[in-house]
Amino acid sequence: MSAVLFEKKGKIAFVTINRPEAMNALDRDVHIGLDEAWRNFDNEPELCVAILTGAGDKAFSAGEDLKQVERGGPIGDFSANFTGRYLAPSVDRTVKPVIAAINGYCLAGGLELALGCDIRISSERATFGCPEVRWNLLHGYGALRLPHMVPMSVAMEMMLTGDQIGAQEAYRIGLVSRVVPHDKLMKTAEEIALKICDNAPVAIRITKELVHRGLNVPVTEGLRLYAAYNRMMSTMEDSREGPRAFAEKRKPNFKGR
Repeated sequence: MSAVLFEKKGKIAFVTINRPEAMNALDRDVHIGLDEAWRNFDNEPELCVAILTGAGDKAFSAGEDLKQVERGGPIGDFSANFTGRYLAPSVDRTVKPVIAAINGYCLAGGLELALGCDIRISSERATFGCPEVRWNLLHGYGALRLPHMVPMSVAMEMMLTGDQIGAQEAYRIGLVSRVVPHDKLMKTAEEIALKICDNAPVAIRITKELVHRGLNVPVTEGLRLYAAYNRMMSTMEDSREGPRAFAEKRKPNFKGR
């Protein structure tokens, strides 16, 4: 059985970590499977949005498989050798939107994986935490991203205590955008994905690029990048189709070009 399932439904890709017996912990096979899934997702032009979740009802992912790490060496060495670029979840490199459907425990590397997604939807049963400090490990990628998403004091408390928080607290601090009944989680994620798929694919990708670049550059530099993208988009067929459809009071027929 594959450690990561990759399924397609129309314009949506469903990526599922498939180790429910191990709380969907991230072992070598999961890392390889996720890397392949994101490359397939980006390389298939008909796919617009991906939904990432964990198999079963207990866990999105409980983090790195520490039993494998103990047998195979330091977690950082493994991650660095695998990605070949930087210590970050492979989802961070996708150019298309990814929705995390968080169905249970979302801890340590599992939380970092969710932080690499663009939208996070939580089951009411989900719990979140950064327990790495309890085991002399670092919440590395999360330490870089979490303070951009929740207040600094909240991020520091989570990372330095290792305590877990529930779904409603995650919503209160802005870590997730919605909390829904457990049996409505995938339906809600798919509804959001379908709304995204109705929009212009090039504008979706460039909006994601601008948001992520904007986290690390001054506003003036970000505006220059926006202007360059805007000039490029003005020459595209979809840039004429959008205003035309608005004027004609119909749904746009975007071609991605």
